[in-house]
Amino acid sequence: MDKIKLNQMQFYGYHGLFPEENKLGQRFLVDLVLFMDLTKAGMSDNMIDSINYGQVYDRVQKVVEGKAKNLIESVAEDIANELLTSFDLLQACTVNLTKPDAPIPGHIQSVSIEIYREKKK
Repeated sequence: MDKIKLNQMQFYGYHGLFPEENKLGQRFLVDLVLFMDLTKAGMSDNMIDSINYGQVYDRVQKVVEGKAKNLIESVAEDIANELLTSFDLLQACTVNLTKPDAPIPGHIQSVSIEIYREKKK
């Protein structure tokens, strides 16, 4: 399966279990792998045969900067659902959501989750 990757998209959101996270917000990083057949796009050189990266970014931004969730797992599910329902050519996606400033007492670079979802047939 062919892949389109969008790496290290940065957004500011209000997700988390702690009141400070919901009030102050924090950075979130999103990496995507979009699975689809890119043969036709490669042959035609026409955007209609691919997925517009700008539109993908806009949809992810809408989710991450939208309604606050307790868990980043839920945010990742919303991203995957948004993408799979918005783009007909998309067959599956991997969403990696990173919380670089997670409020953990100790030294940690980041916390992240990764999910893989396929379009329902």
